Amino acid sequence: MTNIDIGAENDFPLEEGVYVGHDVTGSEPIAVFRTEEGIYALNDRCTHGNYSLSEGWVEDGTVECPKHASSFCLANGKVLNLPATQDAPTHDVDVVDGRVLLTPKFDA
Repeated sequence: MTNIDIGAENDFPLEEGVYVGHDVTGSEPIAVFRTEEGIYALNDRCTHGNYSLSEGWVEDGTVECPKHASSFCLANGKVLNLPATQDAPTHDVDVVDGRVLLTPKFDA
């Protein structure tokens, strides 16, 4: 897998999602979230209603889908409440010298 430099760590606001499009990832859009605990990356689409998770509400290490309020754990993508029943796929993300490096994990 290839690391993609998606910007400076400070470009990612705390407790908000940032959309990273398919033109950058080479496949599906990814939502990147920065919290006090770290930076996380999930597929951008809610597994229930196909709405953008990057537009969701971030709180206590979770993101809530803006449409039907399903919540997902940022650290592992686990779905935390209905109506979603499938976990959100996660992607590797690291900070190196203040730069955010994303490593998408898409099925071939």
